[in-house]
Amino acid sequence: MAVLHFVQGAAMLALADYVDWPVTYTRYEFDEATETLAPIAADWAEVPLPLLVAGFLFLSALAHATIATVRYEQYVHYLERGMNPYRWYEYSVSASVMIVVIGMLSGIWDLGALLALFGLTAVMNLCGLLMEQRNEDRERIDWTPYWVGVLAGIVPWIVIAITFGGTVLAAGGDFPEFVIYIYVSIFVFFNLFAVNMVLQYRETWRWKEYLFGERMYVLLSLVAKSLLAWQVYFGTINSPI
Repeated sequence: MAVLHFVQGAAMLALADYVDWPVTYTRYEFDEATETLAPIAADWAEVPLPLLVAGFLFLSALAHATIATVRYEQYVHYLERGMNPYRWYEYSVSASVMIVVIGMLSGIWDLGALLALFGLTAVMNLCGLLMEQRNEDRERIDWTPYWVGVLAGIVPWIVIAITFGGTVLAAGGDFPEFVIYIYVSIFVFFNLFAVNMVLQYRETWRWKEYLFGERMYVLLSLVAKSLLAWQVYFGTINSPI
């Protein structure tokens, strides 16, 4: 798994067209003509977005390599207890990086907004950690951490939908439909991990066995993350920035 993620990240670096994307911050500016204050977007930095997508895969590669080597015994111990904290630590960083890239692709360039997207996505994934810790050896499942995570995780997508939807509406019917389908598929791939958790805790079919759910997380880590990363990657190199 680590090798597959690393190879894909390296391929992105080799193929990348290093186009810098702007990151701005909002500040007030005084208009002397009208004698009023108005918010403006000021340049803060430029970010090579394709490199962030590659970094998403490199983070996954590093996490898998660490678990398979120096942390393997502890990983097995956690699995016997029905949890995997390492998964949530990695997701809290890698998924947060990805949501920032998706947000920038959608037109969210404000530093404050991007930090909020990152933080909320990190909270969502750390709620997954709390879900496993809180429900260890419990007969009745406490879904509170899950629903708190859902609340934290859906807000970034609402913000993205508002910005992306505004762009589509402003295009007046000239917006390519396939881009809309791509965004929908990105949303689906991103949230399959939450579906896996529901199936695991409801002990649906083969998910009655915790290790089957863990194997599904590993499979999703490869398939869903790869599809997500490549779709977003091609979006970053083909956008007219």
